[in-house]
Amino acid sequence: MRDVCVIGLGLIGGSLLRAAATAGRTVWGATDSAVDAGKARADGYDVSTDLPGALRRAAEHEAIVVLAVPLTAVGDVLREVGEHAPGCLLTDVTSVKAPVLDSVRELAPGCRYVGGHPMTGTAKSGWAAGSSTLFAGSVWVVCAEEDTDLAAWAEVTTLALDTGAQVVPLGSSAHDETVARISHLPHLLAAVLAAVGAYGGPLAATLAAGSFGDGTRVAGTRPDLVRAMAEGNRAALLPVLDEALGKLGAARGSLASTGGLAATIQAGYNGVRSLAEQRSAARTGVRVNLAAPDARDGLLALGERGGRITAIDGDTAIGEVT
Repeated sequence: MRDVCVIGLGLIGGSLLRAAATAGRTVWGATDSAVDAGKARADGYDVSTDLPGALRRAAEHEAIVVLAVPLTAVGDVLREVGEHAPGCLLTDVTSVKAPVLDSVRELAPGCRYVGGHPMTGTAKSGWAAGSSTLFAGSVWVVCAEEDTDLAAWAEVTTLALDTGAQVVPLGSSAHDETVARISHLPHLLAAVLAAVGAYGGPLAATLAAGSFGDGTRVAGTRPDLVRAMAEGNRAALLPVLDEALGKLGAARGSLASTGGLAATIQAGYNGVRSLAEQRSAARTGVRVNLAAPDARDGLLALGERGGRITAIDGDTAIGEVT
C-alpha cells in the first residue's frame, strides 16, 4: 500500500488521515493551523505546519498526496505541489471538481491527478471533528477524465475503499451538476430557511422542532466553506437554482390564486419515494477490465447509472449497478 500525505486536516482531511492509518498505511500530514497540528500530534499522528517538508517527503516516498483544503486555497497549495512534489500521484476531496482539474492542469501539470469527493460530512469542522469511521458506508466519487491514468485511478479508488467507502466513477462535469442538486442547493435552501426562521425571534426558537431542524442542519456549516463550494460551482449551480426558484414561484402562484399547494407537495412526496426506491433497488454485479480499451467508458457508464465500485482486484474493478 502506498503511503499517504494529507494536506489540510479539518473534518475530511483529518478523518482521512485517521482512516488511512487504521487501514495500515503510513500517513503524515500538514496544515496551516497550529492548533489543529498540535491536537493531531497529541493524538499520536505525524503532523506539522511545514507544507514544503511534507510534500518533499511525499515525493521521496512516492506517496499519494491528498488535498483537503478549501477550494479557495487549492491554487496556493498546488503551486507548492508543483515545486516540491511535481510528479506525485495527486487526489483531492474538494466538493467541486472542474475548477480543481483546471487548476491542476495549469499549476501542477506533471502530477498524475485523479479528482475525488467523499459524499459525507457533518456541520462541524477542524481536527477535533474528525473520525476514522466518517467514510464507512458512504460513497466517494473518483473521477475518470479523458486523460486519467487508470492505474492511478485504481490506486485512489483503493484508498477510498480502504476507508470503508464505495466508489462512484464519474467525469467532473457530471459530478458538479449532480452535487449542485443534492448538496449545494440544499445548503442555500437551508441558509434561507434558517434566516426566515430567525426573523421569528424568541417564539420561533421556542416552537421550532424536527422539521425545522432537519431543514436547517447544514446552515450551521462554516460559512466560508459553504461559500467556497457553492460559488466555485457557479456554472452548474445557477441553472439548478433557477429550477428551484421556478418551482417555488409556481407554488406561490398556485397558493395566491387558488389557495392550493397539491402539485408542489405531491411532487416532493413523489420525489422522496423515487429516490428511496432507487436506493433500495436490487443490484447486479459487474466487472470492468481496467486494461481494456473501453475501460473508462465502462466506468463512467456504471457511475452515471448510480453504480458503485466495491473492490479492486489487480486490473479488475468489481462493482454493482441497479
